[in-house]
Amino acid sequence: MTTASNTVRTGTVLPVDAARTAMWTFVVANAVIVEVLFVSAGAGKNGVLTVAKFFGLHAALLLLFQLLLVARLPWLDRRIGMDRLTVWHRWVGFTLLWTVLTHATLVVLGYATLDDASMGKTFVALSGVPASLLGMLAAALIVVIAVISTRGLRRRLRYEVWHGLHLLLYVALGLAFVHQLQETTTFTSSAFATAYWWILWLFAFGALLTGRVVVPLWRNAHHRFTVAAVVPESDDVVSVYVTGRNLDKLPARAGQFCVWRFPGHNHWWLANPFSLSAAPGPQGLRLTAKAAGSASAGLRSLPVGTRAFVEGPYGAFTSLHRTRPGALLIAGGVGITPVRAMLEEEASGDVVVLYRVRGEADAVLLDEVRHLVALRGGRLHLLTGRTAEIGASPFAPESLHRLVPDVTGRDVYVCGPPAMTAAVLSALRDLRVPARQVHAERFGLA
Repeated sequence: MTTASNTVRTGTVLPVDAARTAMWTFVVANAVIVEVLFVSAGAGKNGVLTVAKFFGLHAALLLLFQLLLVARLPWLDRRIGMDRLTVWHRWVGFTLLWTVLTHATLVVLGYATLDDASMGKTFVALSGVPASLLGMLAAALIVVIAVISTRGLRRRLRYEVWHGLHLLLYVALGLAFVHQLQETTTFTSSAFATAYWWILWLFAFGALLTGRVVVPLWRNAHHRFTVAAVVPESDDVVSVYVTGRNLDKLPARAGQFCVWRFPGHNHWWLANPFSLSAAPGPQGLRLTAKAAGSASAGLRSLPVGTRAFVEGPYGAFTSLHRTRPGALLIAGGVGITPVRAMLEEEASGDVVVLYRVRGEADAVLLDEVRHLVALRGGRLHLLTGRTAEIGASPFAPESLHRLVPDVTGRDVYVCGPPAMTAAVLSALRDLRVPARQVHAERFGLA
């Protein structure tokens, strides 16, 4: 078992605040530079094309921010969390969509006004210009990606299909880069502009390549992850134990998750994010999963000795963000897995665990959780039954306060289904628990 003393920060800048400050500083600084470049480059051939150039410059900037948000930079991920970075990526993506469409429309309108021609005729004429054609193709791909990312359509697509189509973003990036490279009014308007755009594009592409390709390949070649055991926990839950070389050098913490692939057993594109259900250490890693799809259901028949390809660890759901000596850990269903891992790192007994399940038979890893809580002199509340049957939600503000009267003086970690997580966060706000003490992990990557 791995234990670690908790880091409690009081009166200092939290890691998440430091990361957000760094991000906003980066965003504002680059936005100011782009404004300067826009002004210094001078006006376009007419007023409409000048405005079009303004939107084009900002579309390029948004596109690069999109890359950085999904580059899985460890420093950002451990402080902000991939779930929040993914949400920001989504909203920046829709902002990018409207910026690109506005830019494209204004370009066509500007040249139509300049040539005294219809927009349809101008559109056809521009499609014969290489630089414009590349921009049109990039815009078309961005529209396709935005459409499949709308909630209604996204829910109808399998994750693997959606993810495969979403990779078209990288094709759009390449097209947009060449499009901007050929636009003399932006990329080569001055020596400073050329240097700035080259540095920014190389930095964004370098970060993406490093975080998404180089680091995962290096770690898997170095650690050589292998399935050591497969242990059924219940009829629909299984734990997979993974070993490897030099695992003491793997920068993993209890509460984090990895993206797991078992290419010798499943297709390469079948990847799932599963939390570590035990504190990581030299002895190995463990994931515990409930059968919710073909990939997770197939883990039960995973042969011992199968090579595993592991991306990560990822996530900010760790003790790095502790601000108070006491902790309240709230889990729902299989959301107990990161909570169970965090219990191994709890050095003090001032810990309370609320575990919400339909019935005791559905409580995954219950014996382990009971043992760890008892070992630390903490308290465990197993909350069972349907809300309609017990008459009130166990996460209503009054119920939560009754179970944990000193909740406002604790760090609160929440991991469970979206509806449960939303209910808990709402109750914590009503109870006026300071936001800096609330840490939530949301399921899923998309």
